[in-house]
Amino acid sequence: MALCVRALLGSAAARSFATLRGRNLTVPVLRCASSAPSSIQQRVDLKRRKALEGGGEKRTEAQHARGKLTARERVALLLDRDSFTELDMFVEHRCSDFGMEADHNKYPGDSVVTGHGRINGRLVYVFSQDFTVFGGSLSGAHAQKICKIMDQAMTVGAPVIGLNDSGGARIQEGVESLAGYADIFLRNVLASGVVPQISLIMGPCAGGAVYSPALTDFTFMVKDTSYLFITGPDVVKSVTNEDVTQEELGGAKTHTSVSGKPTEINFSLPLSGVAHRAFENDIDALLSLRDFFNFLPLSNKDPAPVTECHDPSDRLVPGLDTLVPFETTKAYDMLDIIHSIVDERDFFEIMPNYAKNIVVGFARMNGRTVGIVGNQPKVASGCLDINSSVKGARFVRFCDAFNIPIITFVDVPGFLPGTAQEYGGIIRHGAKLLYAFAEATVPKITIITRKAYGGAYDVMSSKHLRGDVNYAWPTAEVAVMGAKGAVQIIFRGKENQAEAEAEYMEKFANPFPAAVRGFVDDIIQPSTTRMRICRDLDVLASKKQTNPWKKHANIPL
Repeated sequence: MALCVRALLGSAAARSFATLRGRNLTVPVLRCASSAPSSIQQRVDLKRRKALEGGGEKRTEAQHARGKLTARERVALLLDRDSFTELDMFVEHRCSDFGMEADHNKYPGDSVVTGHGRINGRLVYVFSQDFTVFGGSLSGAHAQKICKIMDQAMTVGAPVIGLNDSGGARIQEGVESLAGYADIFLRNVLASGVVPQISLIMGPCAGGAVYSPALTDFTFMVKDTSYLFITGPDVVKSVTNEDVTQEELGGAKTHTSVSGKPTEINFSLPLSGVAHRAFENDIDALLSLRDFFNFLPLSNKDPAPVTECHDPSDRLVPGLDTLVPFETTKAYDMLDIIHSIVDERDFFEIMPNYAKNIVVGFARMNGRTVGIVGNQPKVASGCLDINSSVKGARFVRFCDAFNIPIITFVDVPGFLPGTAQEYGGIIRHGAKLLYAFAEATVPKITIITRKAYGGAYDVMSSKHLRGDVNYAWPTAEVAVMGAKGAVQIIFRGKENQAEAEAEYMEKFANPFPAAVRGFVDDIIQPSTTRMRICRDLDVLASKKQTNPWKKHANIPL
């Protein structure tokens, strides 16, 4: 019999599946022969068939009943057709305690499928944990398989994608399982900045297992079926007497959103920001991951990917000339600017529901992958705070590690004031974003669309932090602070403050003070922004810049 993923996840997923016309995603469920094998080849065939079965038909059906694909179905959907080369299909666990040595407890391949394949023709290494075999629990053999492909990925320079669906450490193996986790963590650290690492959480991921996704570059989740937490609801209840569900404790909403369940102290509880995005179901997640993968270079030795572009690089965007409101206190949507400028309005936003006062994500300019960072005036007036600083800093450092040019759109009135921010360490966390921009050696292009006030002006990829090209729109204001606040300080206790405010605005509420000092390279018409950026990226493609030698820097963590 054959199980087809089309019918696994309901009508919504079926519609997603309809986009994959011509792809064969049926995974055969084969039965083992009852007679004993009489040759080595028969033994090989028997082991292969048993490996393909995973935990068996009943457990596969249970996996489907939860709205989840099996490990092999996920790999088949993620990778190009017939491109997957599996490694270590015959590896079995080595535990002999608690009856684990019995034949019925031995599964070829153990509880993870590993190997390499292609996504749109580009090499990638993949591991997919199999929840149908011992709940996907990690054994010494399981860890060994993952470590092998991570080592190979670093050797050849290819990304690693982990499809996580595991109940945690295999208790029967004790410390060997814990050692396996540490072996994986070491590879995560060594591979950081060498090859892109992506984690897709497609089921439970608990205990020590959570630190591997936390060490990777991007962590994505599936809504309603994936969980990330150090300790489960039962342990939380026993230790803190809190009643909490799995979804509340470690579901996709918890890790990708900002506001959560109100408490007596806070009306709105800031949540974790551990994951970068959540998807509706397995199929939506895997197809989105294929699209996301196209933005990334294969390793730190490769330039940012360039694809064929049908969107003219010299396209003017007249709507931008009137997009920024004349009133400086009136909000607008930074995403409108980003979508108007990038190729085909295609923007893959990272962490769209977390720290919404800053926007980060990937796009293309004339076919070349770029990282976009922009203040969002619609949320907290675009102020920088703790969460947005950390969100932006990590994204900038990823782009710098993998040779992706950074385009920054600035409309920032400063850092968010208040005791909550000061007590939370805004000084230290804000310094992370400053550090990331200053350290980056990739091409950096900055456009000031409106406000650039105070220290936040310096932080947002200013010319002083080695910005390569810095532009200002005619609506830009580069100043220590807004006119009203400045006048209240300079002319405190004096009359005619309205007249003084008008004088201050005439002097500072425009882009000329920065332009005459060379802090911005040009004041440009907004409609020409796309054309100017595309030209600059061509010029900066050969940029070479290095930082002083050091063992490693000491970023304010």
